[in-house]
Amino acid sequence: MTDLPNYSVGTAAERSVRALLDHAPLVFRSRMTHEEFHEFVLSHGDLRIERDKHGIITIHPPMSFDSGYYEGEGFFALKQWSKANKLGMAFSPSTSFDLPDGAELKADGAWISMDRVRHLRPEERKHIAQIVPDFIIEMRSETDRIAQLKRKISEGWIANGVRLAWLIDPIKERAWIYRADGSVEDVHGFHRVLSGEDVLPGFELSLASLKE
Repeated sequence: MTDLPNYSVGTAAERSVRALLDHAPLVFRSRMTHEEFHEFVLSHGDLRIERDKHGIITIHPPMSFDSGYYEGEGFFALKQWSKANKLGMAFSPSTSFDLPDGAELKADGAWISMDRVRHLRPEERKHIAQIVPDFIIEMRSETDRIAQLKRKISEGWIANGVRLAWLIDPIKERAWIYRADGSVEDVHGFHRVLSGEDVLPGFELSLASLKE
């Protein structure tokens, strides 16, 4: 990644973002401080903005019709289970998480146990919280590269303490299950049902239901 512009918060950056979002993810380095990046994310709630541990910022393009549907189905299933079991809280794709290695990421669905949520102070809950989800879902869209999503899960989510992660590819009808012990299970075909295992006991997602 070379010759990338250095942006700070301001109108020039915003114009560049708006101009490029219709085509592909916008990736750039920035001199933003931690606080400036939080301000940038919170003031552009309609955009999906992430930063990795190296300080590289990615602004993702809007979801297509199909991708928005698949993302919504995955989160809806997680939210339904979470509300019924009351073991924790489910977080929407717009939620940012401030991770221990400096990355600030979003998932297409995330869940945190209630015991861990209770440790957050009231003022922390009003900002981008420094907390690692127990579980996340990443749903591939047309503009996503599988290799990049795999790296995001292994180096971003799992490396920071996520206990279980699903990467679902509705385009190729394939999925991957990432576990805290470093194992990765490759799921071929959408005839399978994914399990929340011991992280989300009783939670299941039928991959076939995403295509119904």
